[in-house]
Amino acid sequence: MGTPLKTTPLNKWHRAAGANMADFGGFDMPLWYETGVKDEHLAVLKSAGIFDTSHMACINVNGQGAFDLINYCFTRDIATLNQGRCAYGAFLNTKGQCIDDAIVYKFNDTFFMICVNAGMGGAIAQHLELNKKGLAVAINDLSDKIAKMDIQGINSAKILSKLIQTPDTVFNQMPYFSFKGNFDESEVKLLDSTPVLLSRSGYTGEFGFEIFLNPDAIVKLWKDILSAGKEYGIKPCGLGSRDSLRAGACLPLSHQDIGGWKFLNHPWDFALPYIKNKSSFSKDFLGADALLSPSKSDSFTYPFIGDSLRKVAIGDKTSVVDDTDDVIGKVLTCNTDMGISWHKGKIVSICSKNLPENLKIKGISCGFVMVTKKLELGTKLTLKEGKREISATIVTDIRPDRTARKKLYNFI
Repeated sequence: MGTPLKTTPLNKWHRAAGANMADFGGFDMPLWYETGVKDEHLAVLKSAGIFDTSHMACINVNGQGAFDLINYCFTRDIATLNQGRCAYGAFLNTKGQCIDDAIVYKFNDTFFMICVNAGMGGAIAQHLELNKKGLAVAINDLSDKIAKMDIQGINSAKILSKLIQTPDTVFNQMPYFSFKGNFDESEVKLLDSTPVLLSRSGYTGEFGFEIFLNPDAIVKLWKDILSAGKEYGIKPCGLGSRDSLRAGACLPLSHQDIGGWKFLNHPWDFALPYIKNKSSFSKDFLGADALLSPSKSDSFTYPFIGDSLRKVAIGDKTSVVDDTDDVIGKVLTCNTDMGISWHKGKIVSICSKNLPENLKIKGISCGFVMVTKKLELGTKLTLKEGKREISATIVTDIRPDRTARKKLYNFI
């Protein structure tokens, strides 16, 4: 018998709600509910959806050496990270390969929190321990000690405003990738005084929040949000729509789109501390030497957009073929963003303005390919899975008119 799957505090609720469940990172997680992936995906684009993300792990890093340790192990330069802000980046090994991507939260100069992917809390905590080299720092893996859920979509703040104390104060001066609160004495509390950490971030590309809180409190909050959001048509969302939304938002899945190869030549270069001409980095960090030493085996990762909603399998089952019929790589992610469509040679979203009334948004396949050579924007490729083929075009971005970075006052 295999190792039993872990469960989140919301597991019983998912099963009672009829969720289709599956193993994800060693956790028993919902893929979709009775309404299906498409409705969940569109709910986030049109209004709001909630996601159980308690499978993710957090690590607290405290002490005088906390900054030095994280800034050496993390790809982003956090020297300019202000208190109450967070940053996306990655933890690499000496070969420049991605161990895991993460978000680092700065409480103050000596106290940080790191949020990593399912089952990676212990691995990243150990990675930090091995590299602290006498620094005065305490590393505390909080796996299974913190629950987390995300609310994503344009009505997220309106719904949360019904459930938190002093919402006007909480939502004042809260830009993208900022956070407020903590898990004990907090400036952000639910109406029943439960403290939460509220982060204006997420994994969909749309406006919304990640909410960290005590595991004992998450079931009530989940139910309260569904009740408060009923008038807005809020929906519980599973990993299926989470994957289709993040693909359309051009966001990577750790250990699939980034992993056991160099963290280089991909759409997420902002996670590396390049100087302006990209010839070097603005700081030294673990794995930097390997990234600055190019080799013939280095790969290139690009976003692509299909010509319809048809998809292909990922990995070695599907080959990427160029216009000379040469196989040049494989498909890392292929999903269908059901909120976009082709219109007059351009991609439009259901969130785009001034759409024709008769335009039917059918969805388009999209994702990432890893290839052996550098490709130009607009390059045409064929993705082949046995006898199945789809046409793909290399792009710099996928779903237009995303809302994640817009000013918060647009959503109150």
